[in-house]
Amino acid sequence: MSSYNASDIEVLEGLEGVRKRPGMYIGGTDSRALHHLITEVLDNAMDEAVAGYADKIWLVLAADGSVSVRDNGRGIPVDPHPRFPTKSALEVVMTTLHSGGKFSDKVYSTAGGLHGVGLSVVNALSLWTEVEVIRDGRRSRQRFEIGLAASKLEDLGTARGSGTTLGFLPDPTIFPKTEFQRTRILEMCRSRAYLNRGVVIHVHLESLDEHHQFHFPNGLQDFIQEVADKAGRLVPESFVGQVENIGDDGKGRLEWAIAWTTELDTRLLSYCNTIPTPSGGAHELGLKAALSKGVREFAESRNLLPKGLAPTTDDVIGGMAAGLSVFVPNPQFSGQTKDRLTYPGLSRTVEGLIKDRLDHWLHGNPEQATKLVESVVFRAQERLKRKRSQTRVLRKTATNRLTLPGKLTDCISNDLGATELFIVEGDSAGGSAKQARDRHTQAILPLRGKILNVEHAKRERFEKNSEIQSLITAIGAGVGRQFDVEKRRYGRIIIMTDADVDGAHIASLLLTFFYRYMKPLLVERHLFMAQPPLFKINAGAESHYALDEGEKTRLLKRFESRKRKPPKITISRFKGLGEMSPMQLRETTMDPACRRLMRVVEDDADLTHGTFRRLMGKEPAERLRFIQEKAPFAQDALDI
Repeated sequence: MSSYNASDIEVLEGLEGVRKRPGMYIGGTDSRALHHLITEVLDNAMDEAVAGYADKIWLVLAADGSVSVRDNGRGIPVDPHPRFPTKSALEVVMTTLHSGGKFSDKVYSTAGGLHGVGLSVVNALSLWTEVEVIRDGRRSRQRFEIGLAASKLEDLGTARGSGTTLGFLPDPTIFPKTEFQRTRILEMCRSRAYLNRGVVIHVHLESLDEHHQFHFPNGLQDFIQEVADKAGRLVPESFVGQVENIGDDGKGRLEWAIAWTTELDTRLLSYCNTIPTPSGGAHELGLKAALSKGVREFAESRNLLPKGLAPTTDDVIGGMAAGLSVFVPNPQFSGQTKDRLTYPGLSRTVEGLIKDRLDHWLHGNPEQATKLVESVVFRAQERLKRKRSQTRVLRKTATNRLTLPGKLTDCISNDLGATELFIVEGDSAGGSAKQARDRHTQAILPLRGKILNVEHAKRERFEKNSEIQSLITAIGAGVGRQFDVEKRRYGRIIIMTDADVDGAHIASLLLTFFYRYMKPLLVERHLFMAQPPLFKINAGAESHYALDEGEKTRLLKRFESRKRKPPKITISRFKGLGEMSPMQLRETTMDPACRRLMRVVEDDADLTHGTFRRLMGKEPAERLRFIQEKAPFAQDALDI
């Protein structure tokens, strides 16, 4: 038995813990986590704007991959810190967890930064960080490397104005990919400009020589105007409002803008202290309750509801495009990445404030309100009609033989937590997958070619498409608003397509379908993408698989760096899953013990919705623009 004593107990000092376990602070090391570094710095600048001390923010994505954010706020203090007299307040903020000016309301009445870890985490996970402060008529600068001070605080002389500039370069030993995405940065800045109507955000993308400016004098109303006009309005007027001095201390603020459109899906973007809350929380619950109760009460007062019909909240918010923003002191979030707001008592406050104004809006606009109720009634009736006609599909048993898609090769187990459905392209790949699977827990559904693009297909084509109907029946949990994630027949739904351009296209079509019609699979984290290898590398007696060109290059370099004579290397490229033997497919892509799966999640609702509309919608010009934007990054990634 191995020894275990006091010497085995490690103590991580300073920011070592952040570098050791970045997932605890920024949720991982993937693209979302990488962009969260920008979020932390940008939100620091936004807090100055929300507090009324800044009205301009500049963000620059430099050609070397570094990012800098500048504001014209008060500037981070640079005088010696009372508890650490040998360090400036700036150095303490940058190198010490849980340090900052937002633990009380003396400096900021409301703020997005709460835990005092944001800037220190950015510093810890960057190769270098440089901060320049203009304050009290002087300009100061300090540089940090891998979380540690690399220079003393320098006094650069006199300067006008005030503000903070913070630049950083992510550490590639922490993040597998350190390339920031143009679209994500622009959406990040656009959304924050909507949330504070007084701020102007300038963005400069150096390598693309692009300049953007975001300023929305009407706040969320400008955002909803743009979204609703693109989607097509069901009700001509938007329901907008703003309430100041909310909460027990009177320091909070609530703002909303809502439009009902002709689209099927609901689009609700919520924020707290300018922080996006994609998983919702107390403020969203309050808004939905206000809308549901207000619309139902108006309908009942005008006798607009058929006898026995009780519209649900989903019926009321169907087709809604909404923005909701709250500013409150000391909000409570679930985790440092602040995905969900858990502020006690806020739900009831938001519900009361919005419902009171909704009642006035509905009764003051009876024609529009009646049109809204008519659409709610229609959705409720359609929901009940589908529910009556829908038969839940259960797995075949000795006493229950139900019709499943003929192409589906089902599994034996009824354990939802253990079962998986692999969606594969074509009969050839399906044949290999059927032989490679574990028949107790893994089911295979082959699809013929590319499924329908549901982003711009009419409902009639959607309902008649045999491949989509097979998919709906196999999963067995309904579709659209009637989709019930708890009734799904498999614990995991796994998209398994070839590792080439055609496979990526099929995967994109499937992702579009799941996002638009089975979105809870993403929200509840049950949707995955298999990662089949593109190459097999034989090095002497060893065999290795590589997902892509980058992994192939790293493997080859590893062989070449060995001290002994490099073995003879042969490389074969798989043209598709059907070309792989069942044994190869199992050991690389399907066996839970050694496969790699990529979980599909929605981390930015606004960006995700816009990306699907842009790339899968009716406008070819949008796709052309995307190709032109990405062309510089794909020069060495052509798949011919």
